[in-house]
Amino acid sequence: MSSLEIKNLSVTFGGLRAIEDLSFSVREGELLSLIGPNGAGKTTAFNAITGYLAFSSGEVVFQGKNLKGLKTHEVAALGLVRTFQKTSLFGGRTALQNVLIGLHMRARQTPLAIMLGLPYVLREERALEIEAAKILAFVGLERRKTETANALPYGEQRLLEVAIALAAKPKLLMLDEPVSGMNPSETASFMAKLGEIRALGVTVLLVEHDMKMVMGVSDRVVCLSQGRIIAEGSPAQIQRHPEVIKAYLGEKYARAHG
Repeated sequence: MSSLEIKNLSVTFGGLRAIEDLSFSVREGELLSLIGPNGAGKTTAFNAITGYLAFSSGEVVFQGKNLKGLKTHEVAALGLVRTFQKTSLFGGRTALQNVLIGLHMRARQTPLAIMLGLPYVLREERALEIEAAKILAFVGLERRKTETANALPYGEQRLLEVAIALAAKPKLLMLDEPVSGMNPSETASFMAKLGEIRALGVTVLLVEHDMKMVMGVSDRVVCLSQGRIIAEGSPAQIQRHPEVIKAYLGEKYARAHG
């Protein structure tokens, strides 16, 4: 069963077609990776899927609902949640406060109730703080909860962004280069964490340049080049696909992993 279906998606900037007739699906519970050279259209596809960018034609269907015309927060409220290529944190706020911002998407509080200091608001706020602390612990940042986001090392900022996304209770989590800036040890730890996220029942769509990670965590891989799909298959199939080797992986990689 498909969680997300991309049907004949095209995105045009002026006269330039950044994505052309893109079609693929993400199955419920799987981890699918989008790979390809810089400028291939991966982040553009992410932006179009999640409502940050209008697409020229085609359809994006999430769990049976057509997302065309929905605002970004409406897409997220359905359970389709993303991170960004560059960290998008509230730098001057603590790690805990950042996660609380993600949790407030699901809160019942209204501005009037907050102003009046109604008892249920205070109870809910305490419950949200406990949940935020649990999410930080899940991603390994429990000791950082009182530190401001901009004071964290870059790799931990990436983890914090994942924590914020998890706070929104995603059904499908879209990760845009999550291990960018991480060292090999941090990357290996994140790969293990992805397995734990999937164990929660979260489907994952990943964009990543770290091929060791991609090939180690993916059920399937889709390779883009110049806005089009040139190959789709298992990691083993993609590693030896001639067009993928030519457009992206290179002969050196193919010899090393052949």
